[in-house]
Amino acid sequence: MRVLLINPPSKFNISKDSRWPEHTKSGTLYYPFWLAYTAGVLLEAKKEVMLIDSIAKRDTFESALEKVKRFSPNLLVATTTTGTLYADIKFLESVKKELKKCKTVLAGSHVTALPEETLKISNSIDFITRGEFEYTVFELSEALEGQKNFESIKGLSYRKGGKIINNPGREPITCLDKIPFVSKVYKKFLNPQDYRYALALHPMTQIWTSRGCPNMCNFCVYPHQFTLKDFRVRSPKNVVDEVEWISKNLPEIKEFFFEDDTFTIDQERVHRICEEIQRRRLKVTWSCNVRVSTSYETLRRMKEAGCRIVIVGYESGDQNVLNTIKKGTTLKQAEEFTRNAKKVGLKIFGCFMIGLQGDDKVSVEKTFNFAKKINPDMVFFQQAVPFPGTAFYNWVKEMGYLNAKDWDEWIDDNGQLRCLVDYPDLPAAEIKKLRDSFMLRFYLSPKHAFQLLRNNINSASEIARIMTYSKEYLLYLLKSRKSK
Repeated sequence: MRVLLINPPSKFNISKDSRWPEHTKSGTLYYPFWLAYTAGVLLEAKKEVMLIDSIAKRDTFESALEKVKRFSPNLLVATTTTGTLYADIKFLESVKKELKKCKTVLAGSHVTALPEETLKISNSIDFITRGEFEYTVFELSEALEGQKNFESIKGLSYRKGGKIINNPGREPITCLDKIPFVSKVYKKFLNPQDYRYALALHPMTQIWTSRGCPNMCNFCVYPHQFTLKDFRVRSPKNVVDEVEWISKNLPEIKEFFFEDDTFTIDQERVHRICEEIQRRRLKVTWSCNVRVSTSYETLRRMKEAGCRIVIVGYESGDQNVLNTIKKGTTLKQAEEFTRNAKKVGLKIFGCFMIGLQGDDKVSVEKTFNFAKKINPDMVFFQQAVPFPGTAFYNWVKEMGYLNAKDWDEWIDDNGQLRCLVDYPDLPAAEIKKLRDSFMLRFYLSPKHAFQLLRNNINSASEIARIMTYSKEYLLYLLKSRKSK
């Protein structure tokens, strides 16, 4: 059984596994980690596997198709997103024309939310996997070899007798330690130099130490549709075993990014991971996603174990908006967290959204003023996007605020997600204008410029990272103005 896992080609460098799948304004490109985790499971089962990231390799449509033809898979698994859906289906249609016996699968959060609608778009899609798909794909490969039947495969959608069948959902994977190290798949198939995270040292790598998030934020697509609400973990030993393996076998890696929805949900577990890193005397630099509820003690231990930067979703500077989106945090917590992170010496990347449920012109200005007040090392102001499957999407559709009529309207001519929500008193054009002006006003303020210089003047790697990020963002602004 030959299984090809592919990130289909695109004219834009879109991080399809990102929670924000677009051609980023900062030059970021994610690893295709869900395909890579699946490849690891298949390789362990002795399947013949190939992983191709056509976006990272900047493959054209034609060159990617040639790679597929050379491998000649029995089963092809492709990831997709809302904004790239039609282009990815077009690629599958071309594969089907060339390899008529090849079975095709689409995976990702969009098709998880809308499996029936997606299957109706094209007969080139044989199967859709819903949610985490490592073992769904493995069992499908077994079924295609005659060892199982399709009806028994949880998390699978397909056609049968002119009808669309949605098998029962697959339970989230609970024993994450049994999944092979994704880093071994990266080493076999990918080049770390192809991937970049604007806030991380280059080259970096991305791994997951846990899955699922019990928090209720109404806009976040992964806990709604993909990794879900059940919080599941790898053991501290298993996590640090992989960190140590990467340190020895991928020595060029300068920073680890723990991609978990929220790394610090179980803070005692975080303490044990930090202790294990220190016990083994590993000199590693790493970063992670956290919440403002993370304690001073946890932040201190993280810093001592090599953590460099924490990425935190402040989202809004208006408490009523935070309550409306079910963030479950307070502005007071956010201020205390920021003071604590700065006190222990961690850098902070703060994420803010414009156009959330409950936002108006007053609340978004509060958000900007709050960002200025707490003054993280880096910020990103972004428009709120109602991804299919989230409560935010359902609300926006019900209220008639969604301005896109089809999925190909989700990204613009530069590959960036459009401002898709039109409120009566806060239209999409105004959200876009505010988003870009907030970024410039924040970074060009004397207070922040002084902080940036003071905190990074003695670090050549940080200065190089900041220069790369700044160049990419300036290029975005120039392209954005030209496209008006």
